[in-house]
Parts: sequence; structure tokens; C-alpha cells
Amino acid sequence: MLSQIFQQSRRKLKSAIIVALSIAVCGVPVAFADSESMVDPDWKSYARVSGITGNVNSIGSDTLNNLMTLWAEGFRKEYPNVKIQIEGKGSSTAPPALIEGTAQLGPMSRKMKAKEMDKFEAKFGYKPTAFPVAVDALAVYVNKDNPIQGLSMEEVDSIFSKTRRRGHRVNIDTWDKAGLKDHWKNVTVSLYGRNSASGTYGFFKKKVLNKGDYKDQVKEQPGSASVVQGITEDRGGIGYSGIGYRTSGVRAIPLSAKSGDPFFEPTFMNASSGKYPLARLLYVYVNKAPGKPLAPLVKEFLNYVYSQQGQMVVIKDGYFPLPQKLMEKKLTEMN
Repeated sequence: MLSQIFQQSRRKLKSAIIVALSIAVCGVPVAFADSESMVDPDWKSYARVSGITGNVNSIGSDTLNNLMTLWAEGFRKEYPNVKIQIEGKGSSTAPPALIEGTAQLGPMSRKMKAKEMDKFEAKFGYKPTAFPVAVDALAVYVNKDNPIQGLSMEEVDSIFSKTRRRGHRVNIDTWDKAGLKDHWKNVTVSLYGRNSASGTYGFFKKKVLNKGDYKDQVKEQPGSASVVQGITEDRGGIGYSGIGYRTSGVRAIPLSAKSGDPFFEPTFMNASSGKYPLARLLYVYVNKAPGKPLAPLVKEFLNYVYSQQGQMVVIKDGYFPLPQKLMEKKLTEMN
């Protein structure tokens, strides 16, 4: 799906200029190269409109918390009288907030589950509307001093899962079982993950563990930043989190779809081509009645997200932007 989304836009992307953006991710300056190659020259600049006032609440994904905050800051520069409150405790908090009306924006790092859609539809008589807002290459992080060159999905499953549904014969609980030698031979693999309220927890469980069970040793963290911080302070640490949370204290390791296949790093081109196995779309869900336009404030916020300014925020926060072609399709669904 991601490959199709980006197939046409990649031909238009500027790739001749290589720049380094010094940007802050979780307070740590990180240099990202080739950021210019992510820019779609067809992006439209945001145009301010009149009459936009009021309050809007966003409740949902922790992965999207930084992005939502940055979008809100940019949006409020256009509309100083607008107040946007953001709460990011996990994707599973978005559906009930939309159902109860305590939030107008429901950011999620996974698709809404069928049972969540059904509860929404039972109350309103129609399903919620999803707007993809960015692309994430869900990263498997290790401590910056860990020399591991890459892992297959079978190995990652063996590291995190006690059921090992991908069939890896060895339970990888020390780093020598993943191929490291010398002073890494007896270092315990220390596991960091998210809690069950997280969309990232569910995505990883489905895509990597084949819906298997996590090991009891996984240290569940309340947020993406704390996963990365734990690995930074733990020489034997490994965990998963959005690519936008990468810091200088960790390495996002290359992955292969299966043993024997080549490793691919979590880059924009590898994610958009489908070569990186853990690429995913990030969403904002809203309550939109069929045949009726979105509320002006919600619509204008999404217009900002789908503008040149909004997608540059995506790049600066370490995620990957959307092509204009996809955004134009979604813009027509707001009315």
C-alpha cells in the first residue's frame, strides 16, 4: 500500500540536494541527511482563512504527541485565538474520546480496530473517518554502543516473544545468540516496549510477533520517549518506538523481512518503497457525518497538516511526509 502511495510522487521528489537539518527530537539534537529528498514540489502553502476560533481537544497516540504539539503551535500562529489541548496516552484512548465527545481529534498510530469502529457506529450510525497524516518507520532500537549489524523479523520475534510464531529455533536472550561475540557474549538482552494502551504495542504484536505473546521480561513503558531513554541507559537494551523518537543515545538497526534477505534501514525511501518491513501510516480520526462537512476548526487544522508547512513539520520531527497526490484525495473527503 505504501509503495503505491509513493510510486508517482517519488518521481517528482528533489533528490539532487543533500542537506542536514539539525533538529531536536526529545530534546536531543540529531542530524538528518537527505531531508530535501522528502519534499514534494507540489505541496501547497497554507492559506489563512477568516472566522476560525474556538477550542479543540486531541486525545490519543503517544507516538503522535510531539507532531500534534508542533502542528498545534504552527496552527496557533495563524489563529492566536484558537486553543488546542493535546493528550497523548495511547491510541486506544482515541476511540472512546471521540465517542464521548471529549475530543474532536483522535490521533492513532494504528488503524482503529473493528470493535472500536462498531462502538462508534452504534452511537452515531456511521463510522469515524481516518485521515493519514504522516509515515512512520517503526524502529527497533539498540544502545548506541551495540555493534549488531541487523536483525531478521524472525530474530526480532524471538527476542520479544515467548511464543516465537515466526519459527526461530533459538530463544534469543543473550546477545551472542544474535551473533555478537567477545565481550558481548554473555550480555543479557534487556527488553523495552510499550504498554497495551499503545497503538505501537498492538502494531508490533501483530506485525512482528504474528499476534503472539510478549515475553514477561519486557519492561513496559508509558511513552515512546521513555523506551528510548531506557535503551540509552542500558548497554544490553533493545526496544521499539517511532522513528521520530530517535536520539543520539540509540541506533535504529536495519531489518530484513525474513532470514537470508537483505537488511534495510528505516529511511524514507525504504519505507515508501516497502523494503523496510515496519513502515506504517499514522492517522488522525474524526467524527464526520456522511454528507456533512467537518466542523470549520477541525477542517482547517487538517488543512494545515496537509499543507507545505504541516508536512515540513513532519520532516523536522523525524517522520516521513505524505505526497500531495494522497493529500488531495483526502482533502476532498472533508466536505
